[in-house]
Amino acid sequence: MEQRPATIEEYQRKMNILVEYINNHLSETIDLDMLAEMSGFSPWHFHRIAKAFLGENIRAFIVRMRVETAARLLRHSDMPVQEISWRVGYDVPSSLSKAFKQFYGISPNGYRNNKDYIIMKPVEIRHDLKIESEVQEFPARQIAYLTLSGAYMNLDYCGAWQRLWGYVKEQNLFSEGIEHLCIYQNDPKVTEQEKLRTDVCLVLPRPAEPKGEIGVKQLPAGRYAVYHYRGSYENLKSVYDTVYSHLLPESGYKLADAPVYEKYLNNPADTDPEDLLTEIHIPIE
Repeated sequence: MEQRPATIEEYQRKMNILVEYINNHLSETIDLDMLAEMSGFSPWHFHRIAKAFLGENIRAFIVRMRVETAARLLRHSDMPVQEISWRVGYDVPSSLSKAFKQFYGISPNGYRNNKDYIIMKPVEIRHDLKIESEVQEFPARQIAYLTLSGAYMNLDYCGAWQRLWGYVKEQNLFSEGIEHLCIYQNDPKVTEQEKLRTDVCLVLPRPAEPKGEIGVKQLPAGRYAVYHYRGSYENLKSVYDTVYSHLLPESGYKLADAPVYEKYLNNPADTDPEDLLTEIHIPIE
């Protein structure tokens, strides 16, 4: 029997809550029975529903989040391996090393010390791209979001924003200061394309409540290195590679353990690709 849309939206709302909880508690023991209780599903149904929505079982999802977070910290920070192990929920580095080798075929230390080792896609540095940078402090902001899964270039961003704007109109949330963001929960260098997760977001100055598939959460206050890029979205992969491999290391900034997001300053529907304006916000300490 086909599920009613309202039921699917409710399931998605509950999975959004669980994914946020997991991402925010990687350093702790995450009890699966507690997650089932949070979801409101019985343990028997919970595991099947989680796998249907995440594309993998919940235990595998937690392990992958821990290992991928470790990979980002190893490549983009000078944090000791032992501290990284604690940060992602492993009591000792040997436990992280075992999981890391199973995913990537190399030890954490080996990956950190071998800058030429490519987990997935090769680096594309482009010195000709128009990229400017500055540091900005931002207050906490409320965002409404829809989570999409899959390769970043294949996602239906326009459809997601249409649904978000429909929610804004339905809930009478329109005001000045609404911004368009995307939060990228995974690094495509270390995550398979079909498992990438993106939060398509609107910053909402007025108080809002989640509804169905649309979640509401806080984007924490913080300090960000903001990279301003003018040009086609098709070059964003090269922009990221240039920033992370060239511009960011030269800056001396210390990365904070929080997700990167993009802010879009004009509309691709009525803007030539070469004139599109994108800001890449990278959290720093």
